[in-house]
Formats: sequence, structure tokens, C-alpha cells
Amino acid sequence: MDYARSSASRSAASTKIVVAGGFGVGKTTLVGSVSEIVPLRTEALVTNESEGVDNLDAVPSKHTTTVAMDFGRITLAEDLVLYLFGTPGQRRFWFMWDDLCLGAIGAIVLVDTARLDEAFSPLDYFEAKGLPFIVCVNEFEGGQRFAMHDVAAALALPPHVPIIPVDARNRESAKAALVRVTEYSLERLSQAVSAGAS
Repeated sequence: MDYARSSASRSAASTKIVVAGGFGVGKTTLVGSVSEIVPLRTEALVTNESEGVDNLDAVPSKHTTTVAMDFGRITLAEDLVLYLFGTPGQRRFWFMWDDLCLGAIGAIVLVDTARLDEAFSPLDYFEAKGLPFIVCVNEFEGGQRFAMHDVAAALALPPHVPIIPVDARNRESAKAALVRVTEYSLERLSQAVSAGAS
């Protein structure tokens, strides 16, 4: 058997990962830092029209916001390509999440420990959808650091949900998060298949 030809003819598997979280937690940054293509961004300027609608107090330096999605791609192995879809963080755009999650195998919920309250709605969303997710604590420069088990307790995460720190600006850190969510999603899928077969 010609293994080289067999390997070359094997098509790469592709899968979809959603990167979600509240407004200004670093979703666009994470997708952009890890994407091997120029990421597609649908950003608009934050204008005075946002006053009274969006809470900008915690992110005063943020001048743009995602209004539809961010899109990127990364090849994790020669036969595995991930397509990344970053969700809009502002609540008035959350109606798009259902469409962005179609066909996804897993999700990253990105959180900011300075605004943990904004993480509960995304967590509830993915729990209700039954979509496997991991929690990534974005370690902002100058931000206070907490032990992951303390953050997990504050978020009332089920014990099986992985929680890891990430620097959304760092490609290797973001890539490690994508590897982890892919592994976790495949573990959950395997468990579901085993449970169905028994």
C-alpha cells in the first residue's frame, strides 16, 4: 500500500468553534491573534447612540464593537481545520447566536474577572443548548489574578466544565484554548455515543 498517496488523498476534517462572551471581553482579539487568515470582522464604531443601551463603564477605551460576527481559521493538524466564529457581545445582537452556533461542536466562553456577572448569560445559553463549552479567563494586563477553582466556584460551574486562563492577545495561549475545547467537545461526543449505544 502506498501510504504517502493515502495520506495525501485523505481530506482534512473541518469543524466549527464558537467564541462567545460579554461585551469587550476579548473575543475579536482572540480570533484575530490565532487566525492563519486575515480575520473577517464586522465591527462598527461605538457612538453616542450606545449611551443608555450599552454599559461602557468597564471598557472606556473600546471604540468599536462586533455587530455580526468575527471569523477566522486555524489548522491544528494537517487533517484538522477549525473555523472560528466570534459572537457579538452586546445583548441587542444576541439573536444572532443561534445561527452562529449551527453546526458547532463546541464553544469557548471568554470571561473577564472584573465583570463576572456578564458571564452568566452566555454560560446559561450554552448549557441550555447542550453545546459543550469551556471557560477561558482572559488575563488582561494589569488585571487581578484569581485561582481557576475560585473563578469556577464564583460562576457555579459544573465540575466537568474545564476552566483555563488565556491571554487573548497571545497566539500560543489562544491556540491552547482551541485545542482544549476541541478535545473536550470530542470527549463529550464520545460519551454521548457510548451512552446511546448502551
